[in-house]
Amino acid sequence: MSYRVGLTGGIGSGKSTVAALFQELGATVIDSDVISRQLTQAGGAAIPPIRTAFGEADLDAAGALDRARMRDTVFSDTAARLRLEAILHPLIRAEMRAQADTAQDAPYLLLVVPLLFEAADYRSLVQRTLVVDCPEEMQVARTMRRSSLTEAAVRAIMAQQIARDARLALADDIIHNDGDPAALRPRVAELHRTYLRHSSENGAVCC
Repeated sequence: MSYRVGLTGGIGSGKSTVAALFQELGATVIDSDVISRQLTQAGGAAIPPIRTAFGEADLDAAGALDRARMRDTVFSDTAARLRLEAILHPLIRAEMRAQADTAQDAPYLLLVVPLLFEAADYRSLVQRTLVVDCPEEMQVARTMRRSSLTEAAVRAIMAQQIARDARLALADDIIHNDGDPAALRPRVAELHRTYLRHSSENGAVCC
């Protein structure tokens, strides 16, 4: 079994950017957000239980999840959010586990999970944790630039995530993404070497 590192961070912290840099170095990346989108596209495995739990209102004309409408639904209704999570999280975890178990010749696996610390069952998938971090005001600004979300909507999402200090306290490793983007590459390279060493020491598949 390949050595598994869980990558997490708050919304807008730069998880995808960091994951891409690790992938360039040879890590195999398994992204829970990508899996979630696949599960909730038209014909996806999550659509029938979502339709049963929520009806047609949160689906688009093609039968895929209307993510913006569902976002409005769950952030105004805690019970609805928990209902959706009860549908999605087991499916996402099962697919992540399946992809991890079938990964071949990977020096190590990088599992990207925004809710790595919020949902204990995700934490059990990995052997080490990496947090991408930046100040909260930077999270808000970055998310607003890349999406149509208002500041209030971004902060509502952040409020559903573990507090920044708590996230950092739980991390085995941290990448600070609050300055020159060029500074990310050497830090990623440093951690890449660390994870290769851990992979080798743990008898996992390595290069």
